[in-house]
Amino acid sequence: MKLGQHFLIDQGTIERIASYADLQPEDRVLEIGPGPGNLTKELASRAGRVYAVEIDYDLAGQLYDRFSNVQVINGDALKVELPNYNKIVSNLPYQISSGITYRLLSRPFDKAILMYQWEFARRMKASVGSKEYGRLAMVVGFFCEIEILEKVSKMAFRPVPQVDSAIVRLQPRLDRPDADPSDFMRLAEGLFNNRRKKVKNCLASMGAGGEAQSELDAALLERRPENLSSDEAASLVKAISRKSNRRSF
Repeated sequence: MKLGQHFLIDQGTIERIASYADLQPEDRVLEIGPGPGNLTKELASRAGRVYAVEIDYDLAGQLYDRFSNVQVINGDALKVELPNYNKIVSNLPYQISSGITYRLLSRPFDKAILMYQWEFARRMKASVGSKEYGRLAMVVGFFCEIEILEKVSKMAFRPVPQVDSAIVRLQPRLDRPDADPSDFMRLAEGLFNNRRKKVKNCLASMGAGGEAQSELDAALLERRPENLSSDEAASLVKAISRKSNRRSF
């Protein structure tokens, strides 16, 4: 496929994904990368409204007017203005997994059921201090409770990818630390751009040295980024909150 998409064709998997989302007539669902509409059809039969964002002009054209409650948005999901939704259900295109995850996490939603490559899903759920723990797991852990619901064989897709996939549930945390989400995103990026340094040096490289660190936990400053939990990292956000220009994700 010219855009690297692998379309989910296994009907049993499609139905389980929709079931995990617990869709109701009042739900407004965002689907990223609907492709030929295999999952879209199931979502449309259960939800009140589906917003299908498809970058491929020809594929988007095939979805227009197929379903009365589906609005097709032909554009790049990383850039287009996203609609007002409350749930996200998608077989995400592999090549935008990181970028679209960060973008979706920064916006409010009730529940997300998402398909990722298996190894990517493992990195999302990685434990603090493990080899797989990084910026992704830190950011996901700040925003959401994450559960890998099932592993999906690569044979459920066409064309067949090289690796298996996973269905992941993201549920926004009700006990999320009181830290600005944009600042937290920027902090996590800065920490893992300097992951071999101690936290105090990472912060200094972000313009938050000296006095900016004076009110922070001294023990945390001596650790390295991969040994910080999401909540511990959140306690450092105040050091950078007045530094640099904020960036939107």
